[in-house]
Amino acid sequence: MNQIADQRVVLSSRPKGVPRAEHFSIEECIIEGPKSGQVLIKNEYWSIDPAMRGWANDAPNYLPPVELGAPMRSFAVGRVVESHHGDYQAGDIVTGMFNWQTYTVCDASVIDRKVDDGDLPNSLALGVLGLNGVTAYFGLLDICDPQEGETVVVSTAAGSVGSVVGQIAKIKGCRTVGITSSNEKAQMCVEQFGYDAVIRYTHDNVADKIRQYCPNGVDCYFDNTCGPISDAVMTHLAMGARITICGTASLTDWDPLPIGPRNHRQLLVARARLQGFLVLDHRERYHEAFAQLATWVREGSLTYREHILDGIDKAPAAIQMLYDGTNTGKLLVRVPD
Repeated sequence: MNQIADQRVVLSSRPKGVPRAEHFSIEECIIEGPKSGQVLIKNEYWSIDPAMRGWANDAPNYLPPVELGAPMRSFAVGRVVESHHGDYQAGDIVTGMFNWQTYTVCDASVIDRKVDDGDLPNSLALGVLGLNGVTAYFGLLDICDPQEGETVVVSTAAGSVGSVVGQIAKIKGCRTVGITSSNEKAQMCVEQFGYDAVIRYTHDNVADKIRQYCPNGVDCYFDNTCGPISDAVMTHLAMGARITICGTASLTDWDPLPIGPRNHRQLLVARARLQGFLVLDHRERYHEAFAQLATWVREGSLTYREHILDGIDKAPAAIQMLYDGTNTGKLLVRVPD
């Protein structure tokens, strides 16, 4: 293919905080086919992740902000249409940072991996068998190091990362307490993801419920939110507690950074360890996590839930759904053929 008709969703204006539909526009364009060392990919699904807020904002981050007028940065999974690289052939299913576009022409180095779990849906490569699952795997097992019989608390417990964290903790013999928003998600946490207890931060006094559900304190806390929820958890740490800081979803504005209650005293008294976690730091071990997660899915000990939006016109408003809490599973956009 020399030229390909492409559709893409571009960042058309700079958000301050959560990106909304008005910050994006849909464009049609013609792209050049792949050259030597490159691959042409027809994307099947785009991933919607909390990190996209940071990528769209013009604020210090671990990756530079998406340029205005450029396709929105996004992980995606797709099928190789044409390849000029020896490692890939037409028909291969691959995943990587392919952005919000129907077709991606990229150097082979942009591809993260071939998806060879042929008995499982390709979409899982963006969720439980993708970076969400890998984040849960290393963020919990490497940082929190949960031990059998310990109590693990997880915020955004019904989310694409939190739901996997809770299930891995159960596999490891822990007692799990989830924090989520609605009655519907609380029910999901118990019935689908196996949590022993659930706190609804929109209805419950989180600190009181932590005392009730964690009478011996919190041994491990997987934090996806920061803010008042985490402040409440920090008041009831067990001796030697371990805390993974994975996300800060409750902070809608980073300029200036909000100053909340100080937790230094709680950390000191409990001799607790608090550590920031970024999954990209574990690239060399992704294969370990993918293999174990796929085994657990096939065995039925690890379940998942997807929330799929059909059509690229659904993408501009999708990031906002994560922060409004209206998605009911791993949020994806299905790219039409």
